[in-house]
Amino acid sequence: MTNLIALTRGVPASESFAIDALIGCAEQALKRYGTTILQYHPPRGFMPLREAIASQENVPVEQVMLGNGSIQLLDLLIRTTLHPGDAVLVERPTYDRTIRTFRNAGCQVHGIAMEQDGPNLHELEKALKRHQPRMLYVIPDFQNPTGATMSAIKREAVMALAASYRTIVIADLPYRPLRYWGEDEPSLDDCGDATLIRMSSFSKLISPGLRVGWMVAPESFIDDMSTLAGSAYICPSMVPEGMVFEFLRQGLMEPALVELKALYGPRLRACLEALNRHLPEAQWVKPEGGFFLGVTLPEGVDAGDVQQRARMEGVILSDGEDFYPDGDGSRFVRIPFCGVNERDMDTAITGIARAVRSLS
Repeated sequence: MTNLIALTRGVPASESFAIDALIGCAEQALKRYGTTILQYHPPRGFMPLREAIASQENVPVEQVMLGNGSIQLLDLLIRTTLHPGDAVLVERPTYDRTIRTFRNAGCQVHGIAMEQDGPNLHELEKALKRHQPRMLYVIPDFQNPTGATMSAIKREAVMALAASYRTIVIADLPYRPLRYWGEDEPSLDDCGDATLIRMSSFSKLISPGLRVGWMVAPESFIDDMSTLAGSAYICPSMVPEGMVFEFLRQGLMEPALVELKALYGPRLRACLEALNRHLPEAQWVKPEGGFFLGVTLPEGVDAGDVQQRARMEGVILSDGEDFYPDGDGSRFVRIPFCGVNERDMDTAITGIARAVRSLS
């Protein structure tokens, strides 16, 4: 079948890339910093970009580290902080690559059920008591894969519980700037005193191909991560970091965000409208931003079967089970809406609905 609609990966729309602006940023970065970004560099990354992020996050620059995407930084953090067999908590469902990264390091990964406004607090407290986890990983804004945003009340409760059990909170924040309507919830760092590590990247805002991620953590963590990074890969890729810094220095981020919201907001609305129209028997969070929307299929309908039938309808879906570290993900389907235009989204949801009804 030709013209398949892929709803598998959370890829930005190709038309969102500011190619001409990035050509200019590359030229300026090489002209201004060429002898620095073409050379070996300390493993913490390009200092001007680190300083810019430190200013944005209101922390000392010593607490900022750059890497080849945020998942690389998470891997460094895990390998310098945890030991095989350590327990960690994640939301259930959550980003599949995070589950894989923890498990690759030998960690025991336990899930906390997600609700419309964030993790189930009763289940979280029980898991903290039972497992004594070293880390709790959350995506507080427009969560991948559900699209849920943690409420202010739950943010305060999560930070209080983590502080009580001396659990490090890792907040993954790549979608927070991409709010299409509604009001921001407070940042986790304003909600309590638990040890908090923030991570994000420019993949969804500028380009995933540049592979520029950042992490803000206590300096002792950054010191250990830098030592491991230096022995593993010497330094991150500096030319993309120089390009991203130029993008920020030239004031291009704010207008880029305006354009991204104008592009992606209608796609999210189209997805929600199509679900209401074609698949009302399912359940889903109603995101106000981000890249993803998670659908829970009706009782008795298996997502794996829907995945196979949907392909016959011209729609490719990812395996919902991959987002579950434990528990049953057999009724879960993730819809990444940003890379699909409004017309194709309606077509895709129509195809999924046909697949569901053929199995009901």
